[in-house]
This record gives sequence, C-alpha cells and structure tokens, in this order.
Amino acid sequence: TVVLILFTANSVPAAQYGTAEEAKAMLEKAVVAVKEDKAKAVDMFNKAEGGFRDRDLYVSCANASDGVVTAHPYLKGEHLQDIKGKKGYPLGQEMMQNATEGTIKEVTYWWPRPGSDKPLEKTAFYTKVDDQICSVGHYKE
Repeated sequence: TVVLILFTANSVPAAQYGTAEEAKAMLEKAVVAVKEDKAKAVDMFNKAEGGFRDRDLYVSCANASDGVVTAHPYLKGEHLQDIKGKKGYPLGQEMMQNATEGTIKEVTYWWPRPGSDKPLEKTAFYTKVDDQICSVGHYKE
C-alpha cells in the first residue's frame, strides 16, 4: 500500500491543455505529413485523425497562393488574409506575408478555445510547406 500511495503522489496527471512544446511538435509532424501526401494530410487535419487534434491543439492550413483555408475545425473555406484575432490583430495577413519554407515563426493574438467564446491570448507556430501555410497554436492560460 505504501508503494502505491507514493507512486500515486508522484505521478503527474496529463495537462488539461496543450503546451507550446506540444503545439510545435504537432506542427513539425504536420509538415512531414504534408510533404508525404498533402491531400491525405489535409484530410486527416480536418477529420482530427492521426494525432492531429489533442485537447485544444489542432492543425490549421491554408493555400499559400490565395489564402483559402483548407484545414480548420470551423473556418475551412474562409480566406486566411481576412482572419483577425478577437481584438482585431490581422494574424492571417501576417502569416500570409511571413510564412517561409523550413522556418517556424510565431504570431500572438486573442482567440477563444474550441467550445468557448472567451478570447484568450494564443500563440500560433506557423510555417510554409509546399503550397500550404500550416499552423498549430497554444493558449497562454
């Protein structure tokens, strides 16, 4: 019993929300998937399959050419350049202008968690892969 109690006291429960490290790792995994088979990858992102949805972490992608969102839980078909954070920051424009192949950049803006309407500070890691701009964001709190 003592061993069980010590083990239980020392075990760390999984965090309720995704971390910056987990968001970046998911984006890196998404880049590999897009390079292997873009159509299959975008389909997995939209269906939340293959480990591309974890708690409040998800992959979002858009065409680099015209900005049409190809993968997102609810913004598919929108234009990336028109997407602004809840306090007006033009995060989509910044991503369209600054995304470069082989480099992961960051943009911070206000956005509600999935299933909520309360805006929180969120940082998205983003990069260009083939003809897609893909991102995974995490919330500060």
